[in-house]
Amino acid sequence: MKVLFLSHYFYPEANAPARRVYELTRRWVRSGVEVTVITGVPNVPRGKPYPGYRNRLMLKETIEGVRVKRVWTYLAPNRGRVRRSLNYMSFMFSGTICGLMTPCDVVVATTPQLLCGVAGRLVAHGRRLPFVLDVRDIWPASISAVGALGHGKILSYLERIERGLYRRAAHVVTVGEGYARHILSHGVDPAVMSVIPNGVDLRTFSPRTCRSEIRARWGIDHASFVCLYAGTVGMACGLDVVLQAAERVQRSRVDVMFVIVGDGARLDELKSEARRRGLKQVVFTGRIAGREIPEVIACADACLVHLRPDPLFETVLPSKMFEGAAMGKPLLVGLVGEGARWVERAGAGICFRPGDADSLLEALESLIRNPEMRAEMGRQGRSFVEKEHDYDKLAGRYLQILNRVVGNR
Repeated sequence: MKVLFLSHYFYPEANAPARRVYELTRRWVRSGVEVTVITGVPNVPRGKPYPGYRNRLMLKETIEGVRVKRVWTYLAPNRGRVRRSLNYMSFMFSGTICGLMTPCDVVVATTPQLLCGVAGRLVAHGRRLPFVLDVRDIWPASISAVGALGHGKILSYLERIERGLYRRAAHVVTVGEGYARHILSHGVDPAVMSVIPNGVDLRTFSPRTCRSEIRARWGIDHASFVCLYAGTVGMACGLDVVLQAAERVQRSRVDVMFVIVGDGARLDELKSEARRRGLKQVVFTGRIAGREIPEVIACADACLVHLRPDPLFETVLPSKMFEGAAMGKPLLVGLVGEGARWVERAGAGICFRPGDADSLLEALESLIRNPEMRAEMGRQGRSFVEKEHDYDKLAGRYLQILNRVVGNR
């Protein structure tokens, strides 16, 4: 079987969509499947090509057996409506043209962004092939929730695109039950709907000892309690709560450090605000290569997961939870709904009220005071992701779906 996968993001980018596509496709190749990924040059989140890459009409490479075709796109940083829209539209055009010239048996496209899904649908239609839609986030509802897009004609148009993609897909795969309920509410037949959650590579993300030079790089001594956020520093994350908590902590204790690892649309703003407030117990590392993330997590005492308080985010299961749990770290989780239920089922951490710095500090103090509880949460979290979020198992389940779709063609 030959699989064509269109994704706006791919390795060596380290955000959740890039990791999902990378982890799935490289395992499919090991199973004997021929996989081609159409993507852009790695540039997230600043809109600048990573070292060793140039934004050309076409760049071909092979990564762990996966054939990668990097098409030209209009590069833009992860903020700003107009330039980001041009980035999305350019990928739709380039990806469609490239896809129409790529031999395959089934076309998979992942959203968001929605126009990547459109490209996949156009390729499948033009080649008369089955189309599988991989839904990682509910667009356009989520971009409206963070205030990036108001109600109006553009939102209505994107909602029509969303419904059209659901209707025209031979199968829809999504990452969580909350997302599945939303998709089914649009009239999708449950028989062509599957949930394949995000996962984790259990060999890469495994418990290990902190390398002292990493904490030294941040200027943190070995005795400090490190609360680590590792991920996109975007609008949905609501990391203002970290600054509020750090401001309160600074008045009472100096042995707690908040470390924010990653880049994104709000990084510069948060760094500026931290300087303005004189927050000495917040460290911003900026973007770190994906291969270094496990070593960074190893130096944390707790891993922070947080999203802005909004009803839409009650359906979200951030993949950073799985990585922290896989490494045996207790989680501090500012989520309600699906995310909070996951933490409770896994026994992997403590939940606090999203956007509430006092609630965050209360949960943090509980972890600091109870090292035995932290250790037990770490053990339970690791055990849970081994059962529920092992990418080896998830890739196999996904491949069964693709085989069935191709067989029913």
